Amino acid sequence: MAALLWEWPLWARADQLPPDSPWRTWLLLGGRGSGKTRSGAEFVRHLACQANLRIALVAPTFAEARMVMIEGVSGLLSVHPAYARPKFEPSKRVVTWPNGAQAQVFSAEEPDGLRGPQFDAAWCDELAKWKHAEKVWEMLQFALRLGDNPVAVVTTTPRPIPLLKKLLSDEATVVSRSRTADNKGHLAKPFLKIVTARYGGSRLGRQELDGEMLDDDPDALFKREDVDRLRVLNAPPLKRVVVAVDPPASFHAKSNACGIVVVGLSEEGHCYVLDDASLERASPKRWAEKVKAVYETHGASRVVAEVNQGGAMVEQVLRQVAPDLPYSAVHASVGKRLRAEPVAALYEQGRVHHVGSFPALEDEMCASLEEGKSPDRLDALVWAVTELVLTKRKAGPRVRMV
Repeated sequence: MAALLWEWPLWARADQLPPDSPWRTWLLLGGRGSGKTRSGAEFVRHLACQANLRIALVAPTFAEARMVMIEGVSGLLSVHPAYARPKFEPSKRVVTWPNGAQAQVFSAEEPDGLRGPQFDAAWCDELAKWKHAEKVWEMLQFALRLGDNPVAVVTTTPRPIPLLKKLLSDEATVVSRSRTADNKGHLAKPFLKIVTARYGGSRLGRQELDGEMLDDDPDALFKREDVDRLRVLNAPPLKRVVVAVDPPASFHAKSNACGIVVVGLSEEGHCYVLDDASLERASPKRWAEKVKAVYETHGASRVVAEVNQGGAMVEQVLRQVAPDLPYSAVHASVGKRLRAEPVAALYEQGRVHHVGSFPALEDEMCASLEEGKSPDRLDALVWAVTELVLTKRKAGPRVRMV
């Protein structure tokens, strides 16, 4: 009876089991908590326990690979009985099974990390969040060259990025779909009740709960095709870099995110989005420390912060962690849509480029500004681009230099 608990085919839903038909890529599109991670981990477990194989584990970051794919409640270490459990060596970024099979961990932030190694199979988690999705996927295809039938399993909540669209149209891809509600037996009842009541039927809910691939909102100012067309792998030399902050008005369980976006300006007058370092429900001290960190990491020259909600307190919080930080306070005198329109025009003109992918930011950009929660990441982006190319310092007192 104890052994039966580890027989995944007995407990899995049909959409969690590998397809019977031939496939090169098994794409599992599902809502949050729908059991995608468990499916990926069980598939890797099945392969590794059968033979001495080489497997690639690819996540948005190394930290996410460890926390979700390996050590998570549905990760590799959890889905094995004690006698077959693999050993994880974080320093080597390698998972090793008793029979010699190995899985090597990769971050989608480093595409060239996949140059050189070769594998029988791969498990790719949250592909829609990968910073360099196209490049990483290309490198992985070259690495899948061992065995009779090298395959890749992709587990992700869908976002309409070009790579996912390509995979969906590929004849060698088999797709499984699932909803958050499909896995309700393994989720906290209050969670499902709250998120369904809050997001059920909305565009965000259809994507994050029902696992639907949605096109751009027709009312959105920004178009995903513009962002994708201008995306680059690296930025050119930049003459100025700023960090823009849209701080939350308060700190509690339901407070908004703190938007933190880094943008640089090239000699040709083009803007390059370098980082989305936004934080969910962060204390003032935490978001201030994050601002200082990205300011130093990217060699920024100024921090720009919206102070409509926090007033002078925003500067005080920043000064506590970085007394000498070059700082500008900006006040929103018009609505979000009006503020964003000039920035959207720059995207249409081909003057703003994303260095890699920033899925959460791009989702806010390509959604209607009239629905859902406050677009904190988008606000920060707008302030950063405005500071670099749209602000005329002598035009009025809207921006206070400190």
